[in-house]
Amino acid sequence: MGRRLPPWATAAVSAVGLVAAWWILSVTVFANVGSGDTKAIPSPPQVVSEYGNVGFDFYVTHFSVTLNEAVQGYLWGNGIALILAALVMVIPRLEGAVTQLAVISYCVPIVAIGPLLVLIFEVPAKGEPSGTAIFIAALSVFFTTVVGSLLGLHAADKASLDVVSVYGGNAWTQLRKVRVVAALPAVLTALQIAVPAAFLGAVLGEYFGKVETGIGPAMVIAQQSLNSPRVWGIALASGAVALVLYLAVGLLTRMSTPWAKGAAA
Repeated sequence: MGRRLPPWATAAVSAVGLVAAWWILSVTVFANVGSGDTKAIPSPPQVVSEYGNVGFDFYVTHFSVTLNEAVQGYLWGNGIALILAALVMVIPRLEGAVTQLAVISYCVPIVAIGPLLVLIFEVPAKGEPSGTAIFIAALSVFFTTVVGSLLGLHAADKASLDVVSVYGGNAWTQLRKVRVVAALPAVLTALQIAVPAAFLGAVLGEYFGKVETGIGPAMVIAQQSLNSPRVWGIALASGAVALVLYLAVGLLTRMSTPWAKGAAA
């Protein structure tokens, strides 16, 4: 049997393969796709060249605003989800209402509520976070965290819960002593999944207008000017930032719950 490559090597080979396929397709199949002198799919060197043309400050300016919105939405959405999940353990009758609320938040089309949010929230000053983007970022993470938290809290060991009850503990004591520890791996996994969701929600919120700075308006301006290398550059940079944040939270999850990894093995 051949020796398996380590995960980082597999990821590196896959990334090189994707870039090579993108490069070949951009100069062959999609070479003439576009309008005028603008190619719909630029080659990797064109995207890299555009990074140098706009400079590092361009990305710092726009990404700092979107990251601010994503972090605030992440904290609000996950915070409310965790509080409601904990309340369900103390007051079981709330589970149906909380679950329905989570499903509704997941099913509501963003394109339907986006224009309403633009009317509700004030127009942010240049460089300030958008209330619409923060709300949509929070909405994007709410369902995942509620479901993951409830599944983790319900997975607590029944014998341990019975021991707490025998010694006179109530539902709140069970939550603090047993359920939180048992649910920690599931909760942290849900929080990890919520990272790219919050980032995407913030970008979508910026697309509804009334925002001058951020990834959303930067991509809109690049699209309107038919600058496909910049559009691709912003999109790739956004994916890279979301991936780094996702991996960072995943690392914190492994460090915080080493027993979960051992149990899975």
